[in-house]
Amino acid sequence: QVQLVESGGGLVQPGGSLRLSCAASGIRFRLYTMGWYRQAPGKQRELVATITSGGITNYADSVKGRFTISRDNAANTVYLQMNSLKPEDTAVYNCNAALHGAAYWGQGTQVTVSS
Repeated sequence: QVQLVESGGGLVQPGGSLRLSCAASGIRFRLYTMGWYRQAPGKQRELVATITSGGITNYADSVKGRFTISRDNAANTVYLQMNSLKPEDTAVYNCNAALHGAAYWGQGTQVTVSS
């Protein structure tokens, strides 16, 4: 059974930082492209960042220079370090694991950026 469990969300002031984690089980983690997506109220889900099995990263333009995705294959975990957070970063953040057309999703963690 595949499970992706996100953690690390919460309420933070503008300019603050959060680190999201996603622990995976039931998959050969090191083979998967891992990603973070987000969905704000009334908006479509959008890509935030991805990291391939080889460590190649890709970011949405809106988060470049502020967010960093990384992975620890020994711990089966992918991280999203979020700095200089803005109110427009407020959303539910979901972890994704993808390989050869198969995709799995976590349940999501809420990030709220507000003063």
